[in-house]
Amino acid sequence: MVSSQKNLQLAAFYFIFASAVADLVSIFACHTLLIAAIVATMLARQELRVPPIKLPFGLFIAGTLLALLLSDNTRAGFPQFKKLFVFSMLFLAYTLIRRVPDIRRLVLWWTAAATVQALWSYGQYVRKVNAARALHVDFYTYYVSRRITGFLGHWMPFSAVQMMALLMLISLLFFAPPRDRRAVIGLWFCALLIAYSILLSETRSIWAATAVGTAFLVWKWKPKMVLAVPVILGAAFLAAPHVVKERVISIYKPHGRNGETDSNRHRQVTYRVGFEMIKAHPWFGLGPEMPGIEFQKYVPPEIRPLPDGYYGHLHSIYTQYAAERGIPTALCMMWLLGKILFDFLRALRTSIDPYIAGGVAVVIGILIEGIVEYNLGTSPPLGMFLAVVAIGYSAIAARCVEPADA
Repeated sequence: MVSSQKNLQLAAFYFIFASAVADLVSIFACHTLLIAAIVATMLARQELRVPPIKLPFGLFIAGTLLALLLSDNTRAGFPQFKKLFVFSMLFLAYTLIRRVPDIRRLVLWWTAAATVQALWSYGQYVRKVNAARALHVDFYTYYVSRRITGFLGHWMPFSAVQMMALLMLISLLFFAPPRDRRAVIGLWFCALLIAYSILLSETRSIWAATAVGTAFLVWKWKPKMVLAVPVILGAAFLAAPHVVKERVISIYKPHGRNGETDSNRHRQVTYRVGFEMIKAHPWFGLGPEMPGIEFQKYVPPEIRPLPDGYYGHLHSIYTQYAAERGIPTALCMMWLLGKILFDFLRALRTSIDPYIAGGVAVVIGILIEGIVEYNLGTSPPLGMFLAVVAIGYSAIAARCVEPADA
């Protein structure tokens, strides 16, 4: 009986480990393995460990369910209810992936998956270049709405998981590099491949998030080297393909008629409409998924006609959560993210741990990208983010400096 229970615990470990890796390449595989991990953990009767974020996490879930119940269209918000299942990644990974060698293996497997995905995305990029040439159209205009997606079907989750894998890898190389010099060179080569895939994705928010997250890691590694970051970014800009330079320029000078080729005006519209929704429903929001459904109802007449773009959500975790779940629930999410950041930074005061430092860089990246994208609204970025948080807390627990609960 004891042997059977240990086998089930081992199976649960492999399932959640494989689920965390599969998150980079396949939602179906990730969720199938996550379900298997849940079943194996239940059969093994293994007690779940809960990271010290119970209060903000519980209030966020409660606020989400309340917003769903009070919504005028509960059925429409059911996908967000189902997505709560993804949060089991946090508890299972924290329960099952607790040894430092296992955490290290997970980061290395993320590196392998992100590297393969980067190579695949290069092939996608070449095919898109050839397609634009065959159509005799401007590549920038063609590509901005048809960017590389890796294995994930859209450039936003693709670039987000690549960013997280890169930041965790850089942290590992800075603070706990392999002893074998050839292994170090190989991992830095993987980092360059992943970074270049992020560059080619042309996701500007991810560029900013990656730069700031990397700058934090450089500052913790060798503070004076932070001064070299702007120089490196400048050199990267000069060496970048023309289409990438144009994308950088679009941050302050968008392309096309009235600047609508890029999403600058589109984002301004979604923020404005989001604020109108929040003003109308400040406490419990419109309900999960409802901002996209009722978007047209809240568009002020003076900003019509609307620019081209996707209006299924508000392209910001800050306005999206507040608009669909209410300001109190949105503040609980910010409390949750702030608590994670505070705990990780406090743990770094005693000594530098690569998995905790990488976790800080990832949280910073998520907060920055979240200004202009609903990055935690899709399963791959959410699942990987939760796994990063879990192993960060496992690293803290392994050092016997578990922070007090919120």
